[in-house]
Amino acid sequence: MNDEKSTRTAFVNALEELFKLDERVVMVSADSVAVFRAKELQNKYPRRIVEAGIAEGSAVMIAAGLASAGLKPYVCAYAGFLTMRALEQMRTFVAYPRLEVKFFGANAGMCAGEREGVTHQFFEDLGIMRAVPGFTVFAPSDADDTYDLVKCAYETKGPVYCRIGSGRDPVVGRDRVLRAYGDDALILGCGAPLADACEAADELKAEGVKTTVLNVNVIKPLDEAFLKPFIARAGSVITIEDHNVFGGLGSAVCEIAGRKVTRLGLDDVYPESGTAQELKEKYHIAKSDVIKAVKQA
Repeated sequence: MNDEKSTRTAFVNALEELFKLDERVVMVSADSVAVFRAKELQNKYPRRIVEAGIAEGSAVMIAAGLASAGLKPYVCAYAGFLTMRALEQMRTFVAYPRLEVKFFGANAGMCAGEREGVTHQFFEDLGIMRAVPGFTVFAPSDADDTYDLVKCAYETKGPVYCRIGSGRDPVVGRDRVLRAYGDDALILGCGAPLADACEAADELKAEGVKTTVLNVNVIKPLDEAFLKPFIARAGSVITIEDHNVFGGLGSAVCEIAGRKVTRLGLDDVYPESGTAQELKEKYHIAKSDVIKAVKQA
């Protein structure tokens, strides 16, 4: 578990393969070529990398324009600056028209910004992007996982957000089931803390506590068919992530594991315009929907 590989280098390696596969694939950088270790790639493919400078909103709008013209842009920036400064552009000009733009945010989590402090520790991004209708959200475990998900993003319809780490990322493994010792407890994790979860599972096994550790690298949508049998068998469920406990993996798991909660609200859609009452009725948050939900529960 002491081995490290860079998620940023893995991103560049996978992107270069996509460059070779499809001439429509381009990279849009918000002053992030160096951050993503992409200088050599820029030298090889100068016409395939657009530099927007320190202007995340502009980078997203450039990518939206490229996507609307049939290209496949990958937008690269610091995770927090992308998902907070440019959220309006990501939501309204990419997700709403379902454009094929793939977003990769570096320095995600507190561990990736340990030397720069809170301004570069981005532990809200998963919650922010899970809340935006139409987005698929990835959180790879390590460099190999990142490599695979860069290519998976290419195949995924609509916009994708993927967080990556510091460039000094522990190797965990590509498998979805990282440890399978038993069902005393189920540990669900994403990102760098998965290495700690695996080591903890090994130590717990020696003490007679048998756990299973799963790599949950797709935060939205969760693979409910895969996860629910593990959750049902487990004596207890623990989630671990380098992210706020509100809005991230833990919240997503609670949403599928809760047996006594019926959630009424917008179901990851963009609503139409109308009067308040018309909208409540159309999107099932009116009085009649409350009555129906209570009776069904």
